[in-house]
Amino acid sequence: MSGSLVFGVTRPTGREVNQQTLFRESEHSLLVRDGAVEYTPSFFSLPESEALFHELLETTPWEEDEVVFFGQRRKLSRKVAWMGDAGFTYSYSGTSKTASRWTPPLMLVKERVERRTDHRFNSCLLNLYHDGSEGMGWHSDDEKTLGRNPVIASVSFGAERIFKLKHRKSKEVVSVLLEQGSLLVMKGETQHHWVHTMPKTKKVSNPRINLTFRLFVGSPS
Repeated sequence: MSGSLVFGVTRPTGREVNQQTLFRESEHSLLVRDGAVEYTPSFFSLPESEALFHELLETTPWEEDEVVFFGQRRKLSRKVAWMGDAGFTYSYSGTSKTASRWTPPLMLVKERVERRTDHRFNSCLLNLYHDGSEGMGWHSDDEKTLGRNPVIASVSFGAERIFKLKHRKSKEVVSVLLEQGSLLVMKGETQHHWVHTMPKTKKVSNPRINLTFRLFVGSPS
């Protein structure tokens, strides 16, 4: 499905409108109100994506992800890494991680994303999903240290996965297939009005690496 975009919109009535459109070079805006989410398929070519996937897999200091659930610390099968300029500590779900230094392949991706978005990033959260049994629940990236209207740039390598956004009030849902080498950028008031998820699926048996670039505007500790 390289080069194609599949997305749907679900309104409060529960009726789903599915659309399949071909996009190749230009960005496509997924939201019509209360924020902006732009999707660019084939941001990296297939050969670049495959090479970067293997380099990131081998050179990233992966760790087991941990969350605090009902007061108990749980280790998840998903692997994570936190990388940045220096000295950053990222806290979420009751756990904290100190940033490691940028690796050469991650710096390459970062610089290209910065040129495309015209936005500087000083940190990146990396996620390694081994297969479709691993996902991410509904949440928003609204930490105070990211500023009021943060720009979050997400790059995908490996297996294609569905990404969903849900409006907090209307419950409208927008879905997009995140393809190999694609770039998704959330900005404006998106984090105030929408939550997002990557649901689990039995249809995916291959691994995926996701990079989410962020800019901390205050002390992240």
